[in-house]
Amino acid sequence: MVLSDRSIKKALAARQIVIDPLNERDIQPASVDLHLDKPILVFRNSSKPYIDVREDLSDLTERQEIPDDKPFILHPGEFVLGGTMEHIELPNDIVARLEGKSSLGRIGLVIHSTAGYIDPGWKGNLTLELTNVARLPITLYSGMRIGQISFQRMSTGVDRPYGSSELGSRYQGQSEPTTSRLHIDFDERRTGQED
Repeated sequence: MVLSDRSIKKALAARQIVIDPLNERDIQPASVDLHLDKPILVFRNSSKPYIDVREDLSDLTERQEIPDDKPFILHPGEFVLGGTMEHIELPNDIVARLEGKSSLGRIGLVIHSTAGYIDPGWKGNLTLELTNVARLPITLYSGMRIGQISFQRMSTGVDRPYGSSELGSRYQGQSEPTTSRLHIDFDERRTGQED
């Protein structure tokens, strides 16, 4: 069941769902608008000949900040990692979906390639996978509405929420855009450990 604005407000008031900071005007009929934070991770395409998913890729990006008074220009076909200004926390019985804003989709901005699902137990700022599929550059401003999050109550609480030690959740508590940690799967196989 998708939570309505009334149910979202009730969950926020009870601190079942945490969104910080939150402006009441960002609560939509069945979602909450989220805003783009200043840090951006830009891929340095000349630093490696290809992306090897078995390797730590944190040195493949360069951190930049969107100035208060100027936009970050996202060029056609360019892919960067951004983040939400909002810190989000979910209880063990609510799952969330991140979606783009219709107005941004209509100009060719995609805010996530596959990571639109937020597990119960999540705590942190969300990393955005920003892609310009238009033929013209798109301006991105710090603080602009970048996406929306909706919530669904589950049939029961989960046994192992995101962040549980036995899950090895790799992005719990992130406060800025975070590069892929897929290489850990291969590291664990090499050392004989598993999630």
